[in-house]
Amino acid sequence: MKRAFYSVLLLAAVLSPSAGATAEPKQVVGLVETIRVLPGDLIVDAKLDTGADNSSIHASDIVEFLRDGEPWVRFRVVNREGQTQVLERELVRVARIKAEKGQRQKRPVVMLSLCLGKTQREVQVTLVDRSRFRYRMILGRSFLRDLFLIDPSLKRTVQPECPDTKEE
Repeated sequence: MKRAFYSVLLLAAVLSPSAGATAEPKQVVGLVETIRVLPGDLIVDAKLDTGADNSSIHASDIVEFLRDGEPWVRFRVVNREGQTQVLERELVRVARIKAEKGQRQKRPVVMLSLCLGKTQREVQVTLVDRSRFRYRMILGRSFLRDLFLIDPSLKRTVQPECPDTKEE
């Protein structure tokens, strides 16, 4: 009985005319979308994952090095069509991820500027070998938050339209 009452209360709050009246409408996107890595023209198919805090991208040839005494990472991103982009980014942190079969992995985390539709955000992205997965990228909540609603019955609803940015 209590559960039904709280369900009705929650539904009423969501459907209330004042609920979210000041918020911008969220864009509906599909479970899989086309993402552009900026700067550059590398296009990657990404699975949108509300269960992941951060995003993750397929990277190879990952090399950590020092630049002006700070830790940096050089890595290669390759999409399904074989297009390659070599990037260098400052190392933000090293994530410890619980992988398959309970094993722990250490993954470098960098900031990447990503474009979905007309939205560009710079977010933390873990670098990992995703070559055996269908999608080379997972787009997590840190990118999606406050702007998007995901309809899992849809795919590739928008194309990246963000202007290119110049490397600093």
